Amino acid sequence: MRIGSRVAAAIAFYTCLPVPPTWALEFQGVARLAPYIGLLIGGLLGALNLGLQAIAMPVLTRSALIVVTWMAVTGGLHLDGAMDTADGLAVLDPERRLEVMADSRSGAFGVMAAIALVLLKTAALNDLEGDRWLALMAAAGWGRWGQLVAIARYPYLKPTGKGAFHKQAIRSLWEAVPSLFLLFSLSGLQVLLNPAHWPVALGMATGGIAIAWLTGTWFNHKLGGHTGDTYGATVEWTEAGLLCLLAGL
Repeated sequence: MRIGSRVAAAIAFYTCLPVPPTWALEFQGVARLAPYIGLLIGGLLGALNLGLQAIAMPVLTRSALIVVTWMAVTGGLHLDGAMDTADGLAVLDPERRLEVMADSRSGAFGVMAAIALVLLKTAALNDLEGDRWLALMAAAGWGRWGQLVAIARYPYLKPTGKGAFHKQAIRSLWEAVPSLFLLFSLSGLQVLLNPAHWPVALGMATGGIAIAWLTGTWFNHKLGGHTGDTYGATVEWTEAGLLCLLAGL
């Protein structure tokens, strides 16, 4: 029952998917489940892609609809963090960055970051010719694995906030190991489905772990730690970066 309560809480926290009001929710430690929720989101988007393909939806329009649905399913949770992070990093005075990030109003750099992320994801999906469902699952899964690593590795910069309770529950990198092997299995599945695509599968695994790890590391380097906003930014930029890599491969 406790596991079910955590899964339900993770769905409620990370998505806008409906959760029955009678279900008990246990939010402590839900960040451990974030990569699995990413796989769920990617799977739903993959199913949407297949449905739109079945009605002969043009690939660019299909890609745009998938990205918009992606934002809708997450409620813009991570994109909002990416926007706030961009606004904060644009400030030259390091002492004021957290203050700017806490401002609910979006600045020019936040808007530009959001536009860049949407464009990158849409363009990359448009250029992906096959196994789009696998690419969507990998991007959403690795993005949230990067968030989990950032929570475990780096200090949290605020005494309170959206991400504070994650840091209190996640103390060790070992928390990220089970989902790491599950994400690696996506690459194995790609090889099983089409052995000729092994370079893409290899790029999915190595690129996924590298982009997820380095993105969180970069934000830590710029700010000296993380906040709830940078957790979201880690998710978004890892998703976009991995999709671009897979499109190139």
